[in-house]
Amino acid sequence: MPDAEGSKPVRIGLLGRGTVGAAFAALLAERAAAVEAATGRAPELAGVLTREEGNFAAILDDSDLVVELIGGTEPARDYVLAALRAGKPVVTANKQLLAQHGDELFAVAREAGVQLRFEAAVAGVIPIVRAIQEGFGATEISKVFGIVNGTTNFILTEMAASGAGYDEVLAQAQQLGYAEADPSDDVSGADAAAKMAILARLAFHTPVTLSEVSYEGIEGIQPDDLAYAKELGLSLKLLGAAERRDGGVSVRVFPCFLYRGHPLSPIEGPFNAVMVEAPAITEVTMSGPGAGGLQTASAVLGDVVSILAGDAPVHETRGELPIVADITSSFYLHLEVADEPGVLARIATVLGDHDVSVKSVVQRGAGEDARLVMVIHECLESRFAAALAALGELGELRSPPRSIRVIEEQF
Repeated sequence: MPDAEGSKPVRIGLLGRGTVGAAFAALLAERAAAVEAATGRAPELAGVLTREEGNFAAILDDSDLVVELIGGTEPARDYVLAALRAGKPVVTANKQLLAQHGDELFAVAREAGVQLRFEAAVAGVIPIVRAIQEGFGATEISKVFGIVNGTTNFILTEMAASGAGYDEVLAQAQQLGYAEADPSDDVSGADAAAKMAILARLAFHTPVTLSEVSYEGIEGIQPDDLAYAKELGLSLKLLGAAERRDGGVSVRVFPCFLYRGHPLSPIEGPFNAVMVEAPAITEVTMSGPGAGGLQTASAVLGDVVSILAGDAPVHETRGELPIVADITSSFYLHLEVADEPGVLARIATVLGDHDVSVKSVVQRGAGEDARLVMVIHECLESRFAAALAALGELGELRSPPRSIRVIEEQF
């Protein structure tokens, strides 16, 4: 905002007063003096738009800055575009809007010469957007990855600690307010995928849309997967990864096991953590609460302060990199097998025929409870998928094979 405004109050138009919007309105009133001390401008609400109250055109006309917290893509997209075109800076926590319409929004913000801030859209109170855009703005980032969904991290943490099943722990997460009544976006990986599309765009300065992010969820995770993981020294997380690969970028969300030496391994409960890797910085890890109305509102208020304190760069695409779909990974493989001689040898033959090698194997149970648990050395995911399909044809398997990626990297 211009310095010439001096001590004139800044009027904020608030779109949406749900959990986050109500928390932001309360926090704005509570911290108004601190905002004025930091920026020289006292904030005040110009109006609030909900389904039942307010008029967008009137609020826009009376506002110096717009905060969008209604969620969804429509009418949020229309409102944000209108505000930017009117020369009003915008703060949003809307990850779906940015993941699906980021190119358009950033272009309009640059054309209008105003800021579009969205720290609260990714990883709760962790200032990862500011770090990538400003702290690492001139750094060639090679990889951004982390735990960006607190709901799934809570579920996996509780499943590992208690041995309870997915459905039981999901119900517990809903009772505690960590999961929505309809948790499908969280548990399917869709929520994390939208966040990773945003982070990939920022880190690599290339357009990445939600449709280009492959994602898997945690619905199929079984308690015995977590029990065997403990024996192998592994912990399970839903991980988002955006990295440079083979002249392009790979952006994915998937459940994976981490060894104890990995910085993300000890992140438990509803917490998020994001790592940034680059040759110039090696790696930086940031962690903090990943959800909650007050926490998200705090990140929104931080963006408001940033706008009032001075200009910051609007994201700009520097080139278009191809999406790389087939990359190398290590895998955990769980097989329920017939308890008879030669089974392990036949499985090893199938894996060997597909150039898939075994790092470690654990045999458990007997009779109808016999099973093999393996960790597979890193190989092309397409090659492993072919091996998995061939294993599924073996008569010795009592159920389809289950697999989960394993991150070998330790620090």
